[in-house]
Amino acid sequence: MKIGAMIPAQEIGNDPIALKDFAQGAEELGFDHLLLTDHVLQINRADYPDAFSPYSIDDAFQEPFVTYGYLAAVTKKIEMSTGILILPQRQAVLVAKQAAQVDFLSGGRLRLGIGVGWQEIEFEALGVPWKGRGKLCEEQIEVMRGLWMNELFEFEGEFHTVPKSGLNPNSIQKPIPIWFGGMSDAVAERTGRMGDGWIPVGTPESLKPQFDIMYAAAEKAGRNPKDIGIETIHGLKSPVGDEVITMDVCLDHAKLWVDAGGTHFTFGALGLGYTSVDQHLKLAMEFKERLEAL
Repeated sequence: MKIGAMIPAQEIGNDPIALKDFAQGAEELGFDHLLLTDHVLQINRADYPDAFSPYSIDDAFQEPFVTYGYLAAVTKKIEMSTGILILPQRQAVLVAKQAAQVDFLSGGRLRLGIGVGWQEIEFEALGVPWKGRGKLCEEQIEVMRGLWMNELFEFEGEFHTVPKSGLNPNSIQKPIPIWFGGMSDAVAERTGRMGDGWIPVGTPESLKPQFDIMYAAAEKAGRNPKDIGIETIHGLKSPVGDEVITMDVCLDHAKLWVDAGGTHFTFGALGLGYTSVDQHLKLAMEFKERLEAL
């Protein structure tokens, strides 16, 4: 299992040096990949009392492509993944260009985790329809892969018209891996049919129905289900509520995923009050060493 470190962008502050130090530190400590979360906009919760939002305007979210373009120049081998980029909020051709640029600058180190989003406010602000975003996402991927895989590409679909054209520079990876985040049946089916990997949150047992859907969709599409990567993200604080989880519990969770065939595990220490790069790296390294010793 490959072990990654979540970039604690919400807790180390809007400091480019801290971002660099964390990325370089994770690489030096032997982590396989970085993971960076994504939101274009944050809200003041008091303005939207009925809206579900784990984050507020006080939480920083670094723009993934710009940030990884920066980190590509100060790292050498660590993979850079998005966890997750809200794809339907963006133009597919522009995402293809931005992702290809990061992949080119990093020497082929980008993994694109994508999702359809849950914060409707962002879609409204970006002028993108909320309904139908799953179907849009699928066509976006078709467009992006077409551009990455071909010098010249043309496409006519329900949402996109791409005259014969291409990207220069283009991606090094052919194509850039696309992983789907989410736990719904629709995401599981979409992953099995067209994804390189799946990024769910939960336990393998709780997600068994979605595993069954994903594997059935892969077989129906003529794909080998074993070729689909599986990544989960966990830390020492519950993603909902204020429950603090012990390192032993987190390791038990990781072991469940190892036994279930998980290929990637990303550790994050958000929500514990840590504000320094050293604190985050120290805890992540403790997790990594103990997991590798199991």
